[in-house]
Amino acid sequence: MSDRPSDFDPESREEREIAGEAARDRDGFLSLMGHAYRGEMGRMTSWRTRIDRTTNWAVVLTATLLTWAFSSDSRPHYVLLIGVVMLSVFLGIETRRYRVYDIWRSRVRILEENVFANALDPEGVEQSNWRELLSSDLRNPTVKTPIVEAVSRRLRRVYFALISVLVLAWIVRLTVFAAPSSDIVATAAVGQVPGKFVLATVGIYYATVLIVTFWPGSRQAKGELQSEPEEEWK
Repeated sequence: MSDRPSDFDPESREEREIAGEAARDRDGFLSLMGHAYRGEMGRMTSWRTRIDRTTNWAVVLTATLLTWAFSSDSRPHYVLLIGVVMLSVFLGIETRRYRVYDIWRSRVRILEENVFANALDPEGVEQSNWRELLSSDLRNPTVKTPIVEAVSRRLRRVYFALISVLVLAWIVRLTVFAAPSSDIVATAAVGQVPGKFVLATVGIYYATVLIVTFWPGSRQAKGELQSEPEEEWK
């Protein structure tokens, strides 16, 4: 490795602002955007993989608990409720990962919409201030998806179906597999916890999940990834 030149001053304005030259050099700027795109795409893919991994855990857990709970009449019904709790934990982990993933996804989309799409068919950029938006986000990265919206999205995509399956299986376990003379309230008891309290807790929890899942969000989808029948893709 060569020694640093004696006249090199990293604090000089010329050296500090060296990247600013790319803003005035089209070739340098486009080259820089290509590297930036690959970097953001790599981070987005990494976080997308983390989300998929959590989803896989949730699906495997649900399938395992269903198989185990209905393999014998002696299996306790509250095992399915433990599964609901575990799914809630996975939902929390996945929500956090989704919010971080959305940071990189939004940057990738800015570059795709305003650089690459316009290079292929120069009809004009989607956002006239896209460079300012991207620069601001690179300087001060921010989470763009509110936590309630992120939870709602992950519920709609995966977790509402899984939670509904476990809750429905729990109800079937209390009714179909219970003794003919037993009462559903008494059957729902867990140890010293009364059945009324268990049923009320599950009912409130599921109602909350239902509301959060289908509550209309303030952020409207842009219509991306929707089919366009009049367009022919070859």
